[in-house]
Amino acid sequence: MDKLFILLQHILPKHSLSALMHKLARCKTPWVKQFIINTVIKQFGVNMSEAAQPDPEAYESFNAFFTRQLREDARPLEHDDTTIACPVDGTISQMGSIENGELFQAKGKSFNLSALLGNDSLSSEFEDGQFTTVYLSPKDYHRIHFPVDGTLKKMVHVPGELFSVNQTTVEAIDELFARNERVIAFFDTPAGPMAMVMVGAIFVSSIETVWYGEVTPPHHNQIRQWQYSDNKQQYKKNDEMARFNMGSTIVMLYGKDKVTWAENLAAGDAVQYGQVIAKINK
Repeated sequence: MDKLFILLQHILPKHSLSALMHKLARCKTPWVKQFIINTVIKQFGVNMSEAAQPDPEAYESFNAFFTRQLREDARPLEHDDTTIACPVDGTISQMGSIENGELFQAKGKSFNLSALLGNDSLSSEFEDGQFTTVYLSPKDYHRIHFPVDGTLKKMVHVPGELFSVNQTTVEAIDELFARNERVIAFFDTPAGPMAMVMVGAIFVSSIETVWYGEVTPPHHNQIRQWQYSDNKQQYKKNDEMARFNMGSTIVMLYGKDKVTWAENLAAGDAVQYGQVIAKINK
């Protein structure tokens, strides 16, 4: 079954299916949107008691439900300026060091740092640095927050494939995160340079940021860049950064010797937005 699943991903029109999902997720027809919302809640065990709006019928569309806001007291947020907070709810796929320009993916597979960042000139800032990859499942909260105070430097949109990012696919597809479409935001932070790589996937109908809005769709064939050095945009730890309109994966990058990951965390561990995942090295 796993082999069939991977084969289907190679032959299915993933961008067309994702475009269809983009429309369906925004459908406001009551019976359509409610059927999808109720099915997802039941299928994935979504905890609606954490939501600012716990009534599933109050959402105008499936996308509004999927990007729902949490209650203010739903997460114990960390404000210590010497730590890195988790930006999302999800599961750690991998975490560790960037070695010889490569990041570990799964079961002997790795992906290239420069390729991940669209061969951007800022890639060198993360050589021999640290990374963590967090997967967001359909039941998770899908807003992304700042793990530390940051000043936006640059945003890059890299077009690509839309393979699934679940564990089966991660273990089967070479260079997965450097092949899928992604939006990369570069920041200056108290922990030095930081890159937040938001990876698209099949049915991830869009990625949007608080400073730009919806970056995808539309989908493009060329890499796009936005410079913010002359337009200082500063954000505080735990501020909202972006949203996945449908679930996917985020890769966090830091420079050499800048952070140390928490010893109590490892691949496969569940994490929550606001949880301490690293300390900043002084």
